[in-house]
Amino acid sequence: MKKQLLPFLTIAATIALAACDVQTENESNIVPGDNESVETTEKISLELLGSADDETDLNIVRDQLNRNGFDVTLNTQPDFASYRSLRDAGNYDISIASWTTVTGNPDYAVRSLFTSNGDNSIISDEDVDALINEAALQTPDEYTETYAELEHELVDENAYIVPLYNSLKAQAFNHDLLNPDTIRLSKSRAFAWEPVSYDDESMNESESLMLTQTISDLTSLDPIKGNDGSINQLNTNMYVRLVNLTDDDDVVSEGSLSYVHAIAEGNADYYFVLRDDINFAAIEDGEAVDTGSLVSGQDVIYSLDRAKNPDSVPDHRTYSLHEHIDTVSLLTDMSELENTQLTDGSGSVLEALEAELETAISSVVESEDEVNNASGNYQVIKLTTTEPFPQVLNYLAHQSAGIVSQEQVESINTYDNDNFDITTDISYGDQRAVTEGETYDNHLYASGPYIMIEKNDYAATFQKNPAFMTDTENEPNISNITVRFIGDEDSALSALRSEEIDLMYGLGETKYDIVEGEENLTLQSRQSNGVKYLMINVDSDSDREVAQSADLRKAILYSINQDEISSAYDGLKLKAYTTVTPLVDTGNELIADPAKVEEFYQNYQDSGE
Repeated sequence: MKKQLLPFLTIAATIALAACDVQTENESNIVPGDNESVETTEKISLELLGSADDETDLNIVRDQLNRNGFDVTLNTQPDFASYRSLRDAGNYDISIASWTTVTGNPDYAVRSLFTSNGDNSIISDEDVDALINEAALQTPDEYTETYAELEHELVDENAYIVPLYNSLKAQAFNHDLLNPDTIRLSKSRAFAWEPVSYDDESMNESESLMLTQTISDLTSLDPIKGNDGSINQLNTNMYVRLVNLTDDDDVVSEGSLSYVHAIAEGNADYYFVLRDDINFAAIEDGEAVDTGSLVSGQDVIYSLDRAKNPDSVPDHRTYSLHEHIDTVSLLTDMSELENTQLTDGSGSVLEALEAELETAISSVVESEDEVNNASGNYQVIKLTTTEPFPQVLNYLAHQSAGIVSQEQVESINTYDNDNFDITTDISYGDQRAVTEGETYDNHLYASGPYIMIEKNDYAATFQKNPAFMTDTENEPNISNITVRFIGDEDSALSALRSEEIDLMYGLGETKYDIVEGEENLTLQSRQSNGVKYLMINVDSDSDREVAQSADLRKAILYSINQDEISSAYDGLKLKAYTTVTPLVDTGNELIADPAKVEEFYQNYQDSGE
């Protein structure tokens, strides 16, 4: 026999009155009033999973669901690794989840999370797949309607997820030490280290820039094997990419491996002119050294081929971001550049490329030994997509498209993929190889501005790549960087205030007033591409009731009051509908509705699911 909720009509008034009164865990037992009913048969139980960092959200969501007649049990894990382990095992009904679109394009906001083969997805829905693939091929003036329809399928029709809010992105730094003009706050990309400088530039060489990060257990320093908060900032600064994002999500070549790039007519062919002033760095005797090995076109081909291939490494976590890449090759015929028109019809690809180069292209070369940009000899990468797909450029700006050394990775990954044993095999980027102690054997080759020296449970240390765009405006300013692992936001903020760290990246909205009250600190904030939502366990293999009933999931959906959540954060949380919200204005909005809660729960009861 089905469990029954509290009578909904009798609590509707209570919900309305309580909309701005967020309960803490100790206040969850409501004292009966004139308009409340505590006459109840057994309420339906839900297990709500989250980590200790999600405490506020867990309490708010629990209280909102309890007020709508559910019986919610919190499962609060002490750290991200423990939380993710339980989530991956399916040990939850609903789970606090978050997603930040670090590439600045809406396809990234949905593909990995919601497609049937997405590397972060538990959803299998042909209609959702079709809409995601349709929108991916459209231009921004076309895809708004498609993404609105996709949101309808994800939220209204199936309640696969329940949106909570869109966050602001903020950081705080000590302006008595750091030059404010060198501190960037990007909407999407991770914090860029190379522009940062001390006010006193003589300190750039002598001092270590002190940063902080919540998670100390690193998924992988191989860019294709991780896509989470433990490594996004670290890998972004250790591996160069073909393109970068500006602070406002425009795709540019500035600071990347390419001097310039161009899109050919038809939006399926992309050309990148590679620069020759970046070598791989390695660690020898605890110091970063120039390996003398050019970050070449061959390394680009190897890196992107393995990025798109789900079988290139065990536990590949980013392949779905690059599945639209068809071929990557080095151009050998310069006439192709002359005879290929730009996508906007304004001229040839060659004209567009040469307009941004100090030295015109005299030849395109295949061997890295022939590269000499000063003499006009360039390597040019041609990338062709499976179908017209302009959003491929945003994915190429993601850390998972970081360029690795083919020679070095192949020398480390000598195991058989089918028989890979994580307990004995150490693959390229495994944190054990950079962790101090008996497992330390730093095998990293970094193509980006910095390379990790070593880590322990408390911090990771980095040095600048001595062969990264030297004597250019993109050469890193500060030689040494330390990232301290501080799991608690209050502790990290305390460290900033006491000058133990110089900059705190990722500051919660409830801490803004503390920073603003400190004379030596500057607060930077802006809307982010980060969205918090409830991930409902809809895994087809799950025996949880929420996996079987869309009506039950919709009863959960309409229990959530986003205005109340924002109020708990001093009005600094923004409304969201899906992970697309910060990128595309679909006009969709979630409105809490007790009547719909009752309607959908009754449908669930009547269906006998």
